Amino acid sequence: MHRDTTPHRVGPYELRAARSEDAEGARRVMLDTFYREFGYGYVPAWHADVVDIEGTYLADPRHLLLVATLDGAVVGTTGVLSRGPAHPPHPRWLAERYPTGSTAQLVRVYVAAEHRRHGLARAMVRRACAFAAATTGYDCVYLHTNVNVPGAQGFWDSVAKEVFDARATGEHGPGCGTVHYEIPLHA
Repeated sequence: MHRDTTPHRVGPYELRAARSEDAEGARRVMLDTFYREFGYGYVPAWHADVVDIEGTYLADPRHLLLVATLDGAVVGTTGVLSRGPAHPPHPRWLAERYPTGSTAQLVRVYVAAEHRRHGLARAMVRRACAFAAATTGYDCVYLHTNVNVPGAQGFWDSVAKEVFDARATGEHGPGCGTVHYEIPLHA
């Protein structure tokens, strides 16, 4: 496995693996998403990685945080963690299907509102999946999303395969329409 540190361009944006100096900007994008888009803010049980970006993403060679930057400012993020969905709140069968260690979980796929519709999320997801495919021990890419966020379901339906619509279960509480997806590693 090798971490590709070569920056890629998407129009005027630069996509690359995060560095220590990107932590504060990445944290800002993530927290803004929790408060402005999701409406529930920071939840310690769900968002510990946001507090410790360096320890979570930069120190572990099987993890990755990608950032999209414009003129040096972080405007988008996408993370890869070597863990599956936790039970609870997710169903046991889902946690068993996507076990920690062999599952590359996509997390924090966020682009600041004023920078959307430029292909940044799609490019970061592609790059994150390439990282997972090049990393020994990953069998699949898994993610879950809140489809109540405008555009989320359409985006994920275009790049991933739905495996479980959990909206009826209320696993994350009111106002959170969780749907689980998988992306093949070798598509």
